[in-house]
Amino acid sequence: MAVERRTLIHDGPGGRFEGVFAWDDALAGARPGVLVIPNILGQKEEDNAKAEALAALGYAAFACDVNGQGKRTQRSPGSSRYMDEMNADRALLRDRLAASLAALKAQPEVDASRTAAIGFCFGGKCVLDMARSGLDVLGGVSFHGVYDRPDYDNVSPMTAKLLICHGRDDPLGKPETVVSLGQELTDSGADWRIHAYGHAGHAFTDHSMKGSTTPGVAYEERADRRSWQAMQNFLAELFA
Repeated sequence: MAVERRTLIHDGPGGRFEGVFAWDDALAGARPGVLVIPNILGQKEEDNAKAEALAALGYAAFACDVNGQGKRTQRSPGSSRYMDEMNADRALLRDRLAASLAALKAQPEVDASRTAAIGFCFGGKCVLDMARSGLDVLGGVSFHGVYDRPDYDNVSPMTAKLLICHGRDDPLGKPETVVSLGQELTDSGADWRIHAYGHAGHAFTDHSMKGSTTPGVAYEERADRRSWQAMQNFLAELFA
């Protein structure tokens, strides 16, 4: 095994975008591709590590950028400014996701007919929006995502299969919100499943949130481990 990475810079709505592509150079031929969509902070090393972990599983993965080249934040006041711009224009977000997906599909290591997306926090919302808008992926996994609907209609039937990995104590995804999401996906004809992890809140996969004192927002090892395994099972079935 020889997992490699390269920087990908591509054009998209509103400018240029920079992410990191990872693949196992020891494998021959094209393989399924997975788009990795970052959280509120934007593209960063943690996302690149997720792409490399997917490459080690036999996929090719692109830790993408929907904010724009050089637009990154830290956990501090104002950290949501780029996310806020996307939340205010979900059609633009959709189009930027489409550009990221096209960049993934264009890589020679990727079987463009077999792609999926995973995302964390804001990235989990992005995965749902890809399915809602009918972007060409077979499926997606949302980790501690945000579930509010965009201001455009869902495609119906929604053909992308979905796994939603949810922290039961997430203040951004209260029980009634999760029930509403399930109804939305059912109404759209989606093949969906929701895994709710007890004693876990928002950001349960985020190692930088270990020791967090924010109620309902912290890393949780069991939910992190179990959701990653659930993702592996989901992708294996999706690409079988």
